[in-house]
Order: sequence, then structure tokens, then C-alpha cells
Amino acid sequence: MTTEPAARRTGANPPNVVRARSGPAHYAALLTPRALSAAGLPLQRDVGLRVTQAIAVARAARRPGRSRMRGLIARPGGRLAWQSIPAPELTGPEAAVVRPLAVATCDLDRAMMLGRTPFPLPLHLGHECVAEVTEVGEAVTSVRVGDRVVVPFQISCGRCPACRTGYTGSCRTVPPTAMYGFGLGGGLWGGALGDLLAVPYADAMLVPLPPGVDPASAAGVGDNICDAYRQIAPHLPRLLAADPATEVLIVGRLDDHNPLTSSTPLYAAQIARALGARNVSVVDGRAAVRKRATLLDIQPLEPRRHRSWPTASLTVDSTGTPQGLRRVLAHTAPDGTCTCVWSLHRRAGIPLAASYVRNVTLHIGRSHVRTVMPEVLDLMATGRIQPELVTTLTTTFDRAPRALAEHCHDDAIKTVLTN
Repeated sequence: MTTEPAARRTGANPPNVVRARSGPAHYAALLTPRALSAAGLPLQRDVGLRVTQAIAVARAARRPGRSRMRGLIARPGGRLAWQSIPAPELTGPEAAVVRPLAVATCDLDRAMMLGRTPFPLPLHLGHECVAEVTEVGEAVTSVRVGDRVVVPFQISCGRCPACRTGYTGSCRTVPPTAMYGFGLGGGLWGGALGDLLAVPYADAMLVPLPPGVDPASAAGVGDNICDAYRQIAPHLPRLLAADPATEVLIVGRLDDHNPLTSSTPLYAAQIARALGARNVSVVDGRAAVRKRATLLDIQPLEPRRHRSWPTASLTVDSTGTPQGLRRVLAHTAPDGTCTCVWSLHRRAGIPLAASYVRNVTLHIGRSHVRTVMPEVLDLMATGRIQPELVTTLTTTFDRAPRALAEHCHDDAIKTVLTN
């Protein structure tokens, strides 16, 4: 199995290739205060359960006669390769095993592949997928073998108080941040870039793919598309009811050389349009993202001209930086709402007094993907959003190492791998 450097140059002089961290640099970065702070978040509760799970995974992997499969592993230095790993099995009567049909890159995946996140490498990649059910436990009633389903990246039981309230990303049955494709940081649940994937709570987690919806188009529903939806849908209808000309400002990466990609801002813009917004702008430092926004009939704006950004009643901070959040808050209108997509920084220096005087509502938190998946899939099934228009490359699992190396080029936005 060959190894493919994720920062491989794809042309004579490609612009803005983000460099991979070497092994020593990656592990040294894991010891910085920011990384150590982020590493402690999954250990806020249920530490014993997380340790028990890790021991069980290690023992199962060593069991004689355990069947094996291929899984795509990312290692320090930007090395990507298929590797023979233990195949997942049914974990109980409520579980299922699925075969990934289409797997999409998340906006965080490039940074993870390059060793530029607090998630330790090596890890088994992939957490956005559409799959085919291959095996179900005896208690599973909602799906059958052969069904095509969308798999949320977060693990949730569907019956604890958090899940029953719709807060599936905060499921109390599993440890915090339990999710696919994040290695130790996600709890060793495996990755979607493999021949098979185990789903511990099939009835709670799996959502049937609507007829006529292409698996490759829906691959990102398991994370980024739903993340975009929760930034827009809970707030926009109320604002449009008060003012049909409501401005929506979505701010992606502020520089042109960033390891994070920007599919989520483009999905959010599509969703805002689908829900009736006429005035939608996307800011991003990369020309390729602004060009894609233009093709989607979305107003593209450049970061360096921030004084010309509109002051909007609904703003989305997808910058991933404290400086970016402060700038987006400054462009949030009085009585407006700002949603912060993500950040693992320890502090941000938020302008509290200005936000108080302007009555700005700031929402910071992770998405509850499983809860909104049916609404997102309905938008797709009715043709109101077309996520495939954001995809920059679709190719096969067999080409995954090379395709993901190309994805580490700054012109990439969304890569989908089909099996």
C-alpha cells in the first residue's frame, strides 16, 4: 500500500500549497496550551467509559481470526495510505454495520491530514458519508440490509434526555465528542474511509436516503451541510418575516493560505437563498471560493475590504479565529444574531459592551446533526439546495490517497470519494 504525501505538489508552481507538519512538529504542537486545553474537552466526564472503550477496541483488534478490511490512515508528515485494519462487527442488538458508498471531506479534514489540529495522528479518516446497510442487530427496526442511509458523524443513542430534546451532539450515553474520523479525540469509533463502518445505535442514528438523491451529493449531510443549516434555519425565517430585505453575511477564512476549507459557508449561503433571503454575501480570502460563490449567484466579498461588508441581521463566523469572530460581531446589526461555527481557541476577547448595547445574540456551539438531517434531506429531495455544486472533485476510493493529496491544494473546497 503506497503512501501519498498530502502536500504533494500537483503542478509546476501551484499557488498556496499548505505544508504538512513533520512528525516532531505535529507532536510538539500537541503540547501547546491551546492543544492541551482542547485535548481536555473530551475528558470532562465519563473518563472511565472512554478508557474502557479504548481497551475494548485494542483487545478486539488483537483477537485471533478477526476479519480485516482496508482503512485510510493519515500519519504525520502528510502521509496518507490504505492500511489493513480490523473490520468492525455488530456491537449489540441495536447496532448495524454499513458499507460507505460516498464519503466527503469535512472543512477540518485538510488541516487534520496536514497535522495542523489538536487531533493526534495517526488516525482513521472520514466522518461524512452515505452508506449501504450490510448487517443489523436483532433489535433494529427502522432500516434493513440493502437500505441506503446517511450516517451522522456524531454518535448518539436517541433515548437519553439530551437526545430526546434534540441535543444529539451532547448524547449522555457516550463520552463527550464521540464521533467518527477523529481518532483519539473522537473516541476511536473508526472512520468512514474504509470498507465497513459500525453504527452502535442504528435506529437512532441512520436516516434513509430519499429516493432520487445521489449518494455523492448527500455525502456531506452527515456533518458540514447540517452544520450550515443550523447556522441559518433557526434564525432566518423570523428575520425575514420582519424584513424581507434582511442581509445575511457569511464569513469564511480571512487569509488565502489556510489549512481549513470553506464548503460550509457556501452551503450556508445556498440554504439562506433556499429559505428566502435575497441579500446573501460570502467573504473568503481565497479566489477559488469567491469564484464558486459567484457561480452560485452569491455575492462574493474580499476580507481586506471589510469596511465595505454589509452590516447584517444574521451573520455567520466561520473564520475559526478570535480576530475573525470580533470582526464578524462588528458587522452584526443591532438586535441581530451571530453564529460561531467552531473554534478551539481558549479565549477570544469578545467586545461585550458593544454587543450588549447593540443587543447582539451570539451562539457558540457544536451542531446537533442527527436532529436536523431530515430537514436538510428534504431541501435536497425537493431541489431547493444542490450541495453537489460546491464539490470540486468526485473520484473513487481507489484514488483516495492521491485525491486527498490534491485536496490539500488551496483551490480545493469539497472532495467526494465513491465506493
